[in-house]
Amino acid sequence: MMSQFLDKLALVRGLPVLVGVALVLLNGVVRCLCFALVPDTQPVSFFLFLFTDGNLLLHLGVIVGLLGVLIGDVL
Repeated sequence: MMSQFLDKLALVRGLPVLVGVALVLLNGVVRCLCFALVPDTQPVSFFLFLFTDGNLLLHLGVIVGLLGVLIGDVL
């Protein structure tokens, strides 16, 4: 199963890096939208906290991008 995944990934080596960049950019858009649409006086839920103060998409994007660079070098 893992070898099939790596064979498919070898055909498109730069895809994980592009997905990582897209997640980082999406994090900026989500943060701007959340800060514009959610008032400051309202208490934030845990889900909203992950996207605004927790920077969930930013961290996922950096991890996916770095793994994409490392796996791309090996393949």
